[in-house]
Amino acid sequence: MSRAGWIRVSVVVAAVAAVELLCQGGIITRFTMIPPSEMVVALAGILTSGRLTPAIVRTLRIVGIALAASILVGFVLGALLHALPRVRRTVDPLFATYYAIPIYAFYPLFIVLFGLGDVPIIIIGFLLAVVAMIVSTLNGFDRIPRALLKTARIYRMGRVRTALQVMMPCAAPYIFTGVKLAIAYSFIGVIGAEFIMSGSGMGYEIAFAYNNFDNKVMYPLIMLVLVLVTIINMFLHFWEMILFERRRRG
Repeated sequence: MSRAGWIRVSVVVAAVAAVELLCQGGIITRFTMIPPSEMVVALAGILTSGRLTPAIVRTLRIVGIALAASILVGFVLGALLHALPRVRRTVDPLFATYYAIPIYAFYPLFIVLFGLGDVPIIIIGFLLAVVAMIVSTLNGFDRIPRALLKTARIYRMGRVRTALQVMMPCAAPYIFTGVKLAIAYSFIGVIGAEFIMSGSGMGYEIAFAYNNFDNKVMYPLIMLVLVLVTIINMFLHFWEMILFERRRRG
C-alpha cells in the first residue's frame, strides 16, 4: 500500500476510534448513536439471523439493475454524443445543471405511471447514475491523443478496430471513474427512494428503525451500505490505477 493509502486508512481508523471513545464515555449518548463496536456486533447478528436478508437482497437486486442499465445506457449515449459534436454542444448545458434537479420530486409521477413496485425505484437510481456515466465516457474519449487516431487512419484500421484497439484502451480509466460514480449514485438513489416510496428494502428498514429509535438496526444497516460501497470502489480503484499506469506508459 502506498503512503497516501496508509494515511487514508489511519485517518479512518482514528475517526472510528474517536467516535468509539465518545460513545463509550457518554459524550455521545446512546439515544443518538451506539458505539461502532456494537454496530459491528449488531450487524453480525442481523446477517446471521437472516431476519433482514430479504430486504438486503431486494435492495442489492434493484441497485444491480439500476447500475447495469445506467452503465450500459450511459456508455452508449456518451459514445454517440462524442461522435455527434453538434448534438453534444446542445445538451452540454443540461449535464452541467443536471444534479441541481431534485429527482425525488418526480416520484409521484413515477408511481402514477409505473405503480408501487420496483420500477419507480429502479428509474430513480438509474436517473441519478446515468449522467455521471455519460460525462465520464465523454471525458475519456476527449482525452484520446489525436496522434493515435491519425496513426489508426494511416494503418487503415476500420471504425470497429479503432474503437476496440485504440479508443477503448485509452478511455478505459475514465470510464472506470464513471462506473465508480454510478455505483455511489445508484445506491443513493435506490436507498433514498426506498425511504419514501417502498414497503421493504434496506432503505425502508433504515427509515423504520429511525422512526422507532432502533439504533441497533439503523446504524448496522448504514454500516453495511458503507462497507459494500467502499469494498466495490476499492476494487475498481485498484484496476483504475492499473489502467492509468498502462495508459501513461503507452
